[in-house]
Amino acid sequence: MDVLDIARWQFGITTVYHFLMVPLTIGLGILVAVMHTMWVRTDKPEWLRMTRFWGRVYLINFVLGVATGLVQEFQFGLAWSEYSRFVGDVFGSLLALEALLAFFLESTFLGLWIFGWGRIPKKVHLATLWAAVIGSIVSAYFIIAANSWMQHPVGVVTDDATGRPVQVDFFAVLSNNTALAAFSHTIVAALMVAGAALVGIGLWHLRKRKLAGAPTTDPDHHVWRRSVRLGGYVSVAAFLLTAVTGDYQAKLMYEQQPLKMSSAEALCTTEAPAPFSIFAFGKLGSNECDEVHSWTVPYLLSYLAHGDFSTAVPGVNELQEEYSAAYGATYPDDPSFGDKAGEPIDYTPLLAVTYWNFRLMIGMGMVSAAVGGYALWSTRKGRVPTNPIGVYGSVLAIGAPFVANASGWIFTEMGRQPFVVYPNPDVPREDQVYFFTAQAVSPGVTATEVWTSLIGLTLVYGALAVVELWLLTRFVRRGVTTSDGAPTPGHTPEGSPDDDVSGGADVTPGSASTRRDSDDDVLSFAY
Repeated sequence: MDVLDIARWQFGITTVYHFLMVPLTIGLGILVAVMHTMWVRTDKPEWLRMTRFWGRVYLINFVLGVATGLVQEFQFGLAWSEYSRFVGDVFGSLLALEALLAFFLESTFLGLWIFGWGRIPKKVHLATLWAAVIGSIVSAYFIIAANSWMQHPVGVVTDDATGRPVQVDFFAVLSNNTALAAFSHTIVAALMVAGAALVGIGLWHLRKRKLAGAPTTDPDHHVWRRSVRLGGYVSVAAFLLTAVTGDYQAKLMYEQQPLKMSSAEALCTTEAPAPFSIFAFGKLGSNECDEVHSWTVPYLLSYLAHGDFSTAVPGVNELQEEYSAAYGATYPDDPSFGDKAGEPIDYTPLLAVTYWNFRLMIGMGMVSAAVGGYALWSTRKGRVPTNPIGVYGSVLAIGAPFVANASGWIFTEMGRQPFVVYPNPDVPREDQVYFFTAQAVSPGVTATEVWTSLIGLTLVYGALAVVELWLLTRFVRRGVTTSDGAPTPGHTPEGSPDDDVSGGADVTPGSASTRRDSDDDVLSFAY
């Protein structure tokens, strides 16, 4: 493998790993804020206990997400310096805002929420959590705006002296229709992840308590039942919204990156009307499109691409010829292209990757919605499901929306190859800004150096995965315990000292556990 391939593997592995934490942080942050809001409004103890339990999970995931996210920006200067030079004038402002504004807002107010239990007024304390959650969402938007500029560059002109894009309209970058579509799709997909977590963990605890003969009248039962019901509604609603936002995003991709979407359907030749592929077989892995065969649904692809059942959809073969005519059949014979200089350009992304990741994204989303529906049905009218297939299947299905999110990003990023900055078809050819991936790697980095960093990061990320899974498993199995620090509303005066969000003792009067058990379960280190 050459430097380019190793560097792409490194960035892909670290990005997908980091993105496993991102949707849970965003989605669960929103739901924890809703739980906290419901406690402030109703003063019902189950909402408080839900806030404290799910707040722990949120914090564990948040700190691991921050740790893994820092590596992403380091790679820009280490393995992708030429890429950094090219996009720097656009990315500089976006990443600065993400770090200085959004991340500052997020981390500052999250610290206030962690340490503010019982120390600041309840409504102010609630506001700090909402500020932290909004900070996460704003941070995500700046990152998505940067990525969307790579998919659809707007608001720039080319500097004649350097050949690099210069930002002339920051608002155009922020209001990029690609960014708006991707952001809405990402947020509802994050809620689907959080909903699946509530359903799977909640059903597991309900079944465990039922088999142990625990009463259905105690506060813990209400915690898990409300968690399951909330998670079920969120999972189903989020899937429907991902379908709506995904449909809009797909239509936009057919306008901006038609080759990506045609590859996702293994549509080799232009057809009118175009069928939607259910299952493809043949030589997908070797990118021999003419040797691929599909089971299809007639007319459906035309509707997904254009909103009607008759418009033609361009095929991979025709688009390959169009791109070769517009951007060259071979890479320029220039040292900046390294070993790729003078070689033919295959503008068709890997068919196996785009085709199957597109279907994996949709399929895992459907699984998540189905489990959410099962949770709502099985817990109706106070029922407690004990069927091991349904309950343990729901636990396993927690991973389904994670896979859907990761598959969506792999499809999005791999589908734009061989460009790292894709040309904008809305502007004349001579004014288009684009950049080949082959010329984006750092020229002074050797394959051995990139292999070393790839192996090192993989080992570190593996260790972090073990730590996160151990922490999550520990706190999930414990459930809502007497040491979760959840005060009973009406017994803890507003403004009186209370333990931090993740540790302490039950402060209900008469409890034998009135001490602070800070050594047992303190997660303030997450701050």
